Amino acid sequence: MTSIRTETEYKAMMQRIDELLLIVEEGTPENDVNSIELVLLSNLVADYDEKHHPVSQPTLQDILKLRMYEMKLTQKNIAELLGVSPSRVSEYITGKHEPTLKVARQICVKLSVDAATVLGV
Repeated sequence: MTSIRTETEYKAMMQRIDELLLIVEEGTPENDVNSIELVLLSNLVADYDEKHHPVSQPTLQDILKLRMYEMKLTQKNIAELLGVSPSRVSEYITGKHEPTLKVARQICVKLSVDAATVLGV
């Protein structure tokens, strides 16, 4: 088999991968039949996932919400970090306004956000 053609095949392979993960351990030799099958099926599933279940890049809004949660920050805290008003942070989070280059730089540095995400590229 060179590729997965249907969702049914995909689900069957996912089930088989789950079974193989119980058998194949870290110390299992690479030339073991189960190990080889696991690698082959995993590659087929990964290819199918990329084509049929793509994962989109996170938006700035998604990243800001995540950072707020991870760093236990409020909009007011982020506003203080970035040197803007809490209402401006709210506009960034809702997507009503985009940050200036100066604020984008602060988001990258102070919140450890990738520049490509902040700039939407």
